[in-house]
Amino acid sequence: MAVYAAFCAYATAAAAVSGGRDRLWAIWAACGYAAALAVLWLWRGRRNLIAAVGVSVALAVLAPLLWLSVAYPLEDGMNVIDRAASLLVHHGSPYLPASQVTGWLSYNPYLPVMTLFGLPYAAGLGGLAGNSGVWIAVGTVIPLTAAFWIAMSRGGGRTWRQDALLATGVAVASPVVGLNLAVITTDPPVLALILLALALATRPEAACPEAARPEAARPRASRLAAAISARATGARATGALGAGIAVGAACDLKSTAWLAVPVLAAMFAARDGARAAWRFAASAAVTAFVLIAALAPAALTSWAAANALIRDSVLFPLGLTHYKTPAESLLPGHLLTTLGTAGHVISVGLLLAAVLGIAVSLIVRPPRDVPAAARRLAIGLTLMFLLGPQVRFGYFLYPLGLIGYLALTERKAERH
Repeated sequence: MAVYAAFCAYATAAAAVSGGRDRLWAIWAACGYAAALAVLWLWRGRRNLIAAVGVSVALAVLAPLLWLSVAYPLEDGMNVIDRAASLLVHHGSPYLPASQVTGWLSYNPYLPVMTLFGLPYAAGLGGLAGNSGVWIAVGTVIPLTAAFWIAMSRGGGRTWRQDALLATGVAVASPVVGLNLAVITTDPPVLALILLALALATRPEAACPEAARPEAARPRASRLAAAISARATGARATGALGAGIAVGAACDLKSTAWLAVPVLAAMFAARDGARAAWRFAASAAVTAFVLIAALAPAALTSWAAANALIRDSVLFPLGLTHYKTPAESLLPGHLLTTLGTAGHVISVGLLLAAVLGIAVSLIVRPPRDVPAAARRLAIGLTLMFLLGPQVRFGYFLYPLGLIGYLALTERKAERH
């Protein structure tokens, strides 16, 4: 009830001070959170909790998403994704050549996997079936559900399946994810894949108890001990590979996911050893390369296409291209860029200093478990978003989402 009360207060305030799509979402969401609060207040029990979460998802996410998708034109980002999908189908690269760049909307700041969400449109589907925003929502909910399903299954208990679905519902309905899904931004699927990587990186509890027991209390049969050790080693290997694949896919969606690679690699090295860290890093790199080869093949065969990929997905977000985004924010890094070239150089320098500081912290004091890695990643992303030259407030979805994931999954672990 406290969580939904906070959600309702935020949505009510947003309805009063915001405008456009955000205000429309806030009105729907405030009604959804208020209805969920009423259900929780009037009736108690797990079934009513399920009903409250279902109402909040329906009114805070589904209704505004469908309303905005039908009543409003596509956001600029969705138009860029649709154009990228058409370019991929016809030219093998989702990026415009340098000769066709005529403004900031000519850039495609996303990496090749984001193009998948525009392929239904490129295939000729119309209406909601061809709406890239709807497919972004689908591409968010599936990995997010998988993340909570894996995390809750390791907590045990008779109701872990329901707990996983409830946690997914609360996460989707929250302003952190729900607002971004409803007004259609490209960050939710990136966050969902990062959370899936964290869930896969968690050491399965079933593989640990015997190894953690004192030597005198372990079974005498050496074959049993060897089997238990092999099972634990195999589980850790599977976790590193799975986490690497999930992170590799996230890194091929947006560059905002790149920090997850060194953070999780440091965690695997500290917890499971260097081999696990290399296994994770290799699986992430191979996944990223395979996805680029599949979704931007021209970038591997054409120097011009490779330059276009770097120009759009790396240089443009850093404000180092000829045309710059008109998006504004009151964050320190962006305010520095308003001072001119010197301010922009200072902003980029501070961003690089933050990255260096994070790297040093991973070497000096690496995270030794998934919660510590998630917190370190949240801190690192917060610093980067505060100091980056072309960053908006919506990017704080990542640290807030990471903290929310820990709140939902760690509470489950404490109960078991």
